[in-house]
Amino acid sequence: MAGRLEGKVAFITGAARGQGRSHAIRLAQEGADIIAVDICRQIESNPYPLSSPEDLAETERAVKELGRRIVARQADVRERDELRDALQAGITDLGHVDTVVANAGILPMAMGDPQTMDFQDAVDVDLTGVMNTVAVALPHLPDAASVVITGSTAGMMPNTTDNPAMGPGSAGYGWSKRILISYTEQLALHLAGRFIRVNCIHPTNCNTHLLHNDGLYRVFRPDLEHPTREDAEPAFTTFQAMPIPYIEPVDISNLVLFLASDESRYITGQQIRVDAGSLLKFPGGPTQ
Repeated sequence: MAGRLEGKVAFITGAARGQGRSHAIRLAQEGADIIAVDICRQIESNPYPLSSPEDLAETERAVKELGRRIVARQADVRERDELRDALQAGITDLGHVDTVVANAGILPMAMGDPQTMDFQDAVDVDLTGVMNTVAVALPHLPDAASVVITGSTAGMMPNTTDNPAMGPGSAGYGWSKRILISYTEQLALHLAGRFIRVNCIHPTNCNTHLLHNDGLYRVFRPDLEHPTREDAEPAFTTFQAMPIPYIEPVDISNLVLFLASDESRYITGQQIRVDAGSLLKFPGGPTQ
């Protein structure tokens, strides 16, 4: 039986690991071929390690193991020409592109060592990087294509990523994710005549490197000098209404799959939370 994305090609940024790798695998399981992009090097302001070339190679291996085709390229979403070249390489090999998953993002917190440039670094990746991804893809998208953007439930809440103690990089992350809300709605409105859907997914804590690092552990356990993952997980659980510490990347990927499929053909301009009830629990932020 044909998969839900049989014959389609998905362009995914931040695809080397975490949510991006999960999206590539989940969409490939349903028949999609993949154009996978990731920076595969460090951004100095980001306190936790970013992806490596080996990570991107593992995504490539996993997709091929499913019998699907993949073009994997190292590219920086901050550089539109790099993205354009990577996408063109994918289209040359795979023929077309039908779905854009603008997923790449960083959370450059600088606990105790804030640098004003950290704000700009976050905006360059989390906001400008999304717009660059969409910009290079739009000339190639057919009617009835799908654009899926990664937002953040935390970015929708006050007193989370905009907490001054977390530094300007965290503020840039939250501000970028909030701006993506109106960006999604405007883009959806202007592309509706071509039946191109544009939707934004807002995850809660997700089981990836962005969550599992020393900086986030200290945010959730400020009472400890060097908290571990085991120390932080009970505190993670308080953030959601459902009693879980975090969701898994595949929980987001399943929604990406639906939004990329023809099943969502009239769903556009939506802000869809996968947050286990966190915004319902803390509508005014977790310090309310």
